[in-house]
Amino acid sequence: MIPKSLLNQILTSQRETLMRKNSGVQREALNELPDLSSYALIISGIRRCGKSTLLFQLLQKRYPAALYLNFEDPRLFDFEKGDFSRLDELIRETGSGVLMFDEIQILSDWERYARQKLDEGFKLVITGSNASLLSGELGTKLTGRHVTRELFPFSYLEFNAINQLAPSAESLTQYLHTGGFPEYVKQGSPEILTQLFEDILIRDVAVRHGIRDVKTLQRLALYLVSNTGKLVTANRLKTLFEVGSTNTITEYLSYLEETYLLHLVPKFSYSMRKQIANPRKAYVVDTGMISVNSGSLTQDTGRKLENLVFLHLRRKFRDIYYFSERRECDFIAFDRSIPKQAVQVCFDLNPDNLDRELEGLQEAMAFFSITEGLIVTLDQKDSYEKDGMIMRVVPAHVYMGQLQ
Repeated sequence: MIPKSLLNQILTSQRETLMRKNSGVQREALNELPDLSSYALIISGIRRCGKSTLLFQLLQKRYPAALYLNFEDPRLFDFEKGDFSRLDELIRETGSGVLMFDEIQILSDWERYARQKLDEGFKLVITGSNASLLSGELGTKLTGRHVTRELFPFSYLEFNAINQLAPSAESLTQYLHTGGFPEYVKQGSPEILTQLFEDILIRDVAVRHGIRDVKTLQRLALYLVSNTGKLVTANRLKTLFEVGSTNTITEYLSYLEETYLLHLVPKFSYSMRKQIANPRKAYVVDTGMISVNSGSLTQDTGRKLENLVFLHLRRKFRDIYYFSERRECDFIAFDRSIPKQAVQVCFDLNPDNLDRELEGLQEAMAFFSITEGLIVTLDQKDSYEKDGMIMRVVPAHVYMGQLQ
């Protein structure tokens, strides 16, 4: 239980800290956030990707009188269900009609409270670091009353803006190795990303899900970060890490996806059963996380570029697959079950791989009736046409230097 006086002190100090904060580069997501009405706006994303800063930018631009409260404040660790009534009193005293709650999902019964505030006519913005938690619990308590937006670490355009760089192969290479976590981009200390990696595994996975074999969880996560873009199956991982049950590996993978640390891309098939049975490709939420935490002895820039292109697509499309029949195409992106983009990634096109890359892209384009496809490279530009299909070769800095 928290005294009302302390709760008021926390609200005041958090707002003062927020107002002293440098709002930095305006996030691209800010202009895409809908106006609040009778819906709760949910902003989800991995830890430290800038959700609090986005809230501050939203507060500055649209809702300067909003009440802000970050529930990860250590002074709120003893917050109980009964403390919501004291919070209600303070909300009434401030007279604010807009409530911004950072990481409120760590509290029990937070969804009921959110629904109550919506029913009372408040405008509500909530952030959270767990995709499954938000979607699952909101689905039952806020049915039809919430809009969800995802936030990722800095995009290439945002990275260039904060570093005052122009789109080029050089700035793309810098972004490839640094990634987009705001604090790491600004300070460059590897400890930021090693600590973040551990925090996610311990706080967001092991503690939340009661995992005792933390060592295996850590080894699994490190393996996946070190093998981005490679095919993985639960059975193979079970054998590799000598885990007794395939279900245990499947659960670990699900938990890692919930935190946004990893994204598992399935092979395209019209059969859901085949999608589940086939190997998936693992991609990491940020290439800087790969650079700092990978156990690989090589830079593996080709796979990191593939990871980077995946993240660029993922910012717009939720449904992404790889295509593999006679040849393979890295990404097919769907919007409402309609195939929109076919993208192949190759760090450097040369006579040894050109036919393979073109044939994989062409086969996927023909299968999905897509007339124009892309091969994203580091800095090459070209164009090929066959059977009425155009395959454009584009430098990554051109491809990612455009707003989605």
